[in-house]
Amino acid sequence: MEQFLQNTLQNSQDAFQKWRKIPFEEIQKYFTQLFEILNDRKQEFATIITQEMNKPIAQSVSEIEKCAALCDYYATAENILKTEQLETEFQISEIHHEPLGVILGVMPWNFPFWQAIRFAVPTILAGNVIVLKHASICEKSGETMQEIFEKAGFPKGVFTFLKVSHTEVEEMIAHPIISGVSLTGSEAAGRKIAETAGKNLKKCVLELGGSDAFIVCEDADVSKAAKDGAQARLQNNGQTCVAGKRFIIHEKIYQDFVEKFTEEYKKYQPENPMNKETKLGLMAREDLASDLEKQYQKALNNGAKAIVALESVGSMAFKPGVLEMNPENPIAQEELFGPLAMVFKVKNDEEALQIANNTMFGLGNAVFTSNKERALFFAENLESGSVAINQIFRSDVRLPFGGRKNSGYGVELSMYALKEFTAPKTIIGKF
Repeated sequence: MEQFLQNTLQNSQDAFQKWRKIPFEEIQKYFTQLFEILNDRKQEFATIITQEMNKPIAQSVSEIEKCAALCDYYATAENILKTEQLETEFQISEIHHEPLGVILGVMPWNFPFWQAIRFAVPTILAGNVIVLKHASICEKSGETMQEIFEKAGFPKGVFTFLKVSHTEVEEMIAHPIISGVSLTGSEAAGRKIAETAGKNLKKCVLELGGSDAFIVCEDADVSKAAKDGAQARLQNNGQTCVAGKRFIIHEKIYQDFVEKFTEEYKKYQPENPMNKETKLGLMAREDLASDLEKQYQKALNNGAKAIVALESVGSMAFKPGVLEMNPENPIAQEELFGPLAMVFKVKNDEEALQIANNTMFGLGNAVFTSNKERALFFAENLESGSVAINQIFRSDVRLPFGGRKNSGYGVELSMYALKEFTAPKTIIGKF
């Protein structure tokens, strides 16, 4: 490991030894300052996001506003990490929740600020310090976040952005100073990080890919489902882990839904992402656009039909496409990360559930129905970390967020996130 990286980790460790002693309520005051900075400079930060990964500027502003709301939530959160007193036969019987130390965050490009902020804030509030390895196209976002954390008053070493290679990430996980790692990224990246963390007995939180089902029953409000479905698939240029990707539609309303869905869908056309009216920008990188085109052709070659053709309009932009899928199509088992939707026709709820669960992923499914019992049937039987009913699934800072199956493990957001990188210490004794 290079001496610079070694020194940086040591600086983080030194910062942790001081930071861990600061009371929970004192740390919260820093997040109030961070909240104000994010709100005051949201247009500036949104511009950085759009310049780096081509998200429509209005959606970039929304991302910063969501980051600010998260800071505000934790700035006023209850201290669930305070010492717990238990009644036992011992005179001293306590549970302390202690921070682990220096935590490495490996974050993706699709939400450059949000993914890093949602990892960093509860981790730091719990008494840890973090080092951030951001995606290579989002280095300006990483540098800016370190700048604003320090401007908010956080001591140097509490939030550190590092430009490091994948090889150096593995070296960092193995280093004794690193006590845990959080990754948001692809399944392949998750496997590699988990393998390295496991070899070195380090705590690991993974939020990986998704191929979420968007189920529309025959008793649903078809117009609402179609409008929400287009947004669910195409927000963030279709590059969202929790986007609706597999649309599973009851045969009785299939044609009606497809007509309304494609009508809404065609309202999303690639335009200049810096225009505040733009709803669909560009892909983040050329190789990602190439991968999506290959998946589209693979689906067609294996029996899918194009309801709306995926049309390239440049090296990184598409007029979004819709595929009518056959369940055995191999693309049904892959994640489509871009403006391309899959639509399935089913005869009943049981078939809808079977197709929905027939995936290696399990993040945030959605179901549209006017029947509460039917909604609960799906909610209780869908194999995912979250289920939305009659609305698009969106992560909410107040609620735990995490995946099942190959979508990862561990929890982000809510009060649950405060304990992910802490260790309960039991203290018992008599005098």
